[in-house]
Amino acid sequence: MIAFVSGPVAAVTPTSAVVEVGGVGMLVHCGPGTLAALAVGEKAKLFTALVVREDSLTLYGFATDDERTVFELLQTASGIGPKVAQAMLSVHAPDTLRTIFMTGDEAALTQVPGIGKKGAQRLLLELKERLGPPTGAVPGQAHNGWSRAGLGSWRVQLLEALTGLGWTAREADDAVSAVGPLAAEQEAAGQTVQLGPLLKAALRTMKK
Repeated sequence: MIAFVSGPVAAVTPTSAVVEVGGVGMLVHCGPGTLAALAVGEKAKLFTALVVREDSLTLYGFATDDERTVFELLQTASGIGPKVAQAMLSVHAPDTLRTIFMTGDEAALTQVPGIGKKGAQRLLLELKERLGPPTGAVPGQAHNGWSRAGLGSWRVQLLEALTGLGWTAREADDAVSAVGPLAAEQEAAGQTVQLGPLLKAALRTMKK
């Protein structure tokens, strides 16, 4: 098993990064929160999980070992593959997921793309005892702090994420302005601004 990869970042895309390890470029699939912290040319360490299929070997990367552990535990549920597990961690931090399963928060689980009401109910039953209690992170915080209220906060976080992915400051600013109404809707409804979905929406407005 490849426990982690460490080395300079050779490339970053909206869904993956290439880390140079011993002269070899390792393609690692990551969530938006992890990718936002990476920059081409800078050294990075990603905790990894190797998913083996008959026709492929896919490496998934995470900012912390806890994320990697939860990623693997989520896949012990029937019907949950690596893509859905990664999506769950892109929307909710590990301790937030632990809190969701402990409290049976069906609504929070259906915020994950690909998980509907019935699927959430099944997962809550299957995984309630497997993830264990929260380890100390503040419940309700999204991945790597990507759930913060306040216009200034989400705007700065989103700009940093987009420029970290290689977009210019002007391109990032245009994309942030484009998703502004979506953030405003969340705030008007009294909801915490969710940076993960905003990043995905921003990337859809950009062409590169």
